[in-house]
Amino acid sequence: MDTRTFEIYPNIEMKKVRFQNRYGIELAGDLYLPENYAAQKNPAIIVSGPFGAVKEQASGLYAQQMAAYGFVALAFDPSFGGESGGSVRNTASPDIFTEDYNAAVDYIGLLDFVDRNRIGVIGICGLSGMAITAAGTDTRIKAVATMSMYDMSRDMSRGHMDYYTEEQRNKIKEYLSNQRWKDADNGAFALGNHEIGFDETGQPLTGAMEVPAELPEEADPAC
Repeated sequence: MDTRTFEIYPNIEMKKVRFQNRYGIELAGDLYLPENYAAQKNPAIIVSGPFGAVKEQASGLYAQQMAAYGFVALAFDPSFGGESGGSVRNTASPDIFTEDYNAAVDYIGLLDFVDRNRIGVIGICGLSGMAITAAGTDTRIKAVATMSMYDMSRDMSRGHMDYYTEEQRNKIKEYLSNQRWKDADNGAFALGNHEIGFDETGQPLTGAMEVPAELPEEADPAC
């Protein structure tokens, strides 16, 4: 069953691939191949994001379009999400997500039909910062582009547009520290929102995640 949420180009071949990052996590990707790709060395593009999304959504859409432009394009699920590995799910790690991009370069650069000197990356929304970090430290990446760039790390620590006050940041640290005791006592990790809000009394909102674990039957997967 093809679960991609966008129009599929019949002239663009897609292959399911797997590769491993240096943390030992197996990553899942969709490799989009331009027409006549085997006859030459092709430029390559690696795509991931948005934060929390999977390769069957926006990153696959961009990868397919880049393949239509003549690039070998890889859309992948970051660690801990989608079909990729990572024993703890619903979590995020900026350093591991950056390594995911580096590992994708390793993988795509080993393909016989890819020109190692023409590899670029695209980061969408919350994965943009990780794409930029990877490009800033890995000279094999010759170009980087972002779409709707969003600094997830800063958002989590300071709130959207840095709206957290110093008092609010201290309250969040206290809440998260106490939550670790609860998790240790329970032997399981509690889920929460990636940005913690505050109620009308100025206390952190600690309720269930805003995003449901399962979509209702009438939900549009493309939205």
